[in-house]
Amino acid sequence: MQKFRRVFEGIAKAGQSTDLNDFYTELFITEGVSGEVNKEHEVSLIETASRKPAKEETPIKLEDIFKPLSGQDQPSRTIMTTGVAGIGKTILTHKFTLDWAEGKANHDIHFTLPFTFRELNLLKEKEFSLMELLHHFFIQTKGIRRYDLFKVVFILDGLDECRLPLDFQKNPIWTDVTKSTSVDILLTNLIRGDLLPSARIWITTRPAAANQIPAECVGMVTEVRGFTDPQKEKYFRKRFREEPLASRIISHIKTSRSLHIMCHIPTLTAAPRSVGADCRALPSRCCSWLDADRCFAAELRNFRQDDNAYSARCFTGTGVLCPAGPEDGTSAWAAESP
Repeated sequence: MQKFRRVFEGIAKAGQSTDLNDFYTELFITEGVSGEVNKEHEVSLIETASRKPAKEETPIKLEDIFKPLSGQDQPSRTIMTTGVAGIGKTILTHKFTLDWAEGKANHDIHFTLPFTFRELNLLKEKEFSLMELLHHFFIQTKGIRRYDLFKVVFILDGLDECRLPLDFQKNPIWTDVTKSTSVDILLTNLIRGDLLPSARIWITTRPAAANQIPAECVGMVTEVRGFTDPQKEKYFRKRFREEPLASRIISHIKTSRSLHIMCHIPTLTAAPRSVGADCRALPSRCCSWLDADRCFAAELRNFRQDDNAYSARCFTGTGVLCPAGPEDGTSAWAAESP
């Protein structure tokens, strides 16, 4: 379980892994998706999502994702969780797996089998039976012959990175767990329930790739919305154990509308620990989605040493750049002299 306990938070440098239990903060997960077309500026979209009244949505705790919702008799077999890049989908799968392995949650599940589509892509030209595929990734399962006798959860993380055809219409029905075929055929049959129908499936993806799975194959769709305002503060207090410093950072971030909104995204909230840029203070306006996390990260890293007035300058590999104002709906850069 070391693979799931030690994770790289934010934009971590090589070797800078962190214990997941030390920083994990609950994310807001809701049933259904917003269904909005991304025509607004990213910051505006995040602000809109973060302001939606909680009473309009059904919040779901991570440990309850495979449990029946209110009014349901049976849990859904296949769950799809969507969310924008950096919102915490992979961290959720790690936390679910780690809590299960440590006996903290979902005691009724016998096996949790996490895969990433990035790993599965490498097997595109090879053939396996489902049993062989499991043995390939999980050596300790070699003694198991009847998975249908157990409660099994397959986690398929990162559908948006999938390079397999996932041809649900043309792929043949495949029901034999001992018979070899392509990984693509195994996955499509596993997802639609022809192969090992007793298994539960959890798929994570960015919204744009969600339609790769036919709607009839998905029992429930959930969406990760990131941090609520209280969760943002909880995260920072976990990250910065010195109470005065944590309070100052939280207050400082609140002075910038854009930065405060951007902390809705866990990857950007994690940035203080992960980047070594050379900015002197938190900018009063964001850079752009491309470099805002770097600017923001470096500023918080230097916050302990520097309480001077705001500066919007960030050093990048191409020179000194400052924001031209992403809040006006543009993503243009303007160059300035140092």
